[in-house]
Amino acid sequence: MWHKLHRLLNTLETIFLAGLFLSLIIISVLQIIMRNLLDSGLLWADDYMRVVVLWLALIGAMVASRQTEHINIDVLNNKLPEAYLRWINRLTHMFTVSICLTLTWYSIDFVAQEYTYGGMAFSSVPIWICEAVIPFALLIISLRYIAAIFKPQND
Repeated sequence: MWHKLHRLLNTLETIFLAGLFLSLIIISVLQIIMRNLLDSGLLWADDYMRVVVLWLALIGAMVASRQTEHINIDVLNNKLPEAYLRWINRLTHMFTVSICLTLTWYSIDFVAQEYTYGGMAFSSVPIWICEAVIPFALLIISLRYIAAIFKPQND
């Protein structure tokens, strides 16, 4: 049951990422066409595209964290025995968790301050909604790396 739920969530995450990317392309092309051919444009499009780039980056990082596929410096991978590499990987996962949880904590505070301020991002969308992806993505990445720490490594 958990495996099916995990697969479903991964699929939804991928579909959401693809949908965001597709919306970015469509709005960008539409904005270019409207500016060049009609001498007008969508007032909210530039702000929307900035927010979507933020979301793409963070949701993309979540997707990369599924199999711990983040950027990795693997200078020692060919030189150390496998037993040492497992412990080094666990230590780097712990370091990643500590950084992500720290960033999650401060980003929650940041989003709360934006909520209190009450600013608008574009149209009638509050800024804090656009920025809420920051603590969410960092928390998901943290949880995935916590799971990776305790995952048996049978490589």
